[in-house]
Amino acid sequence: MFASLQALLWGTVAGSALLLGSGAAWWLKIPKVWVCAIMAFGAGVLVSALSFELVLEAFETGGLLATAAGVLVGAALYFSANRVLAWRTTRRQKASGSAQGGEPAGTALAVGALIDGIPESVALGLSVVASASINPAMLIAIFISNIPEGLASTAQMKSAGRKGSSIALLWGSIAISCGLAAFVGALAMQSMPEEALAFATAVAAGGILTMIADSMIPEAYSVEHDYTGLLVTGGFLSAFALHVLGG
Repeated sequence: MFASLQALLWGTVAGSALLLGSGAAWWLKIPKVWVCAIMAFGAGVLVSALSFELVLEAFETGGLLATAAGVLVGAALYFSANRVLAWRTTRRQKASGSAQGGEPAGTALAVGALIDGIPESVALGLSVVASASINPAMLIAIFISNIPEGLASTAQMKSAGRKGSSIALLWGSIAISCGLAAFVGALAMQSMPEEALAFATAVAAGGILTMIADSMIPEAYSVEHDYTGLLVTGGFLSAFALHVLGG
């Protein structure tokens, strides 16, 4: 039970980065190029973290079959959820005549952050179960990657005239949901066989990797295309160094 409560705490901390990014977008005028630069760096950090903290951990715990199956299932789940979200967003924009963005697009980004946050938070909870403590590389990776999502979404909702209290309530709910996802992930997996734990860890990894390829890197490249590759590489090496130094 202690591991589950620890997962709840750290999952909420990681989710709070969404609130941090949202607050920065509300109170500060941050150029989009900086938002995308942070996103590119965070993508590299996440790639490193899921490679060494999730996929490798899953393989060492439950073997290649469980790991490969989990990654494929996680990728399919994220892909399906993202396609459904895109379809619903397109329908709403056509119905409201706001195809150019604004609040509907900002809200869609927030829902996307929730879809991203669930596998990330479950991964945090699973890492607590696997190592009996929080994995600092994974926590930092998720925290960094969440900031630009809160920034971009809030900036669009603010430009559409949405109230600050409503935006804060939305992101607060998502942060709490991330904490609960980490809690449930840790609680459900404490008594599971090693193969099931490996599969669940790999599902989270597959979902995160697909999110990076579908959302984070393309969004960063669309604005910061000259330096996106360097920033992703810098994020990857930073997280790898943290992994090595952390033992």
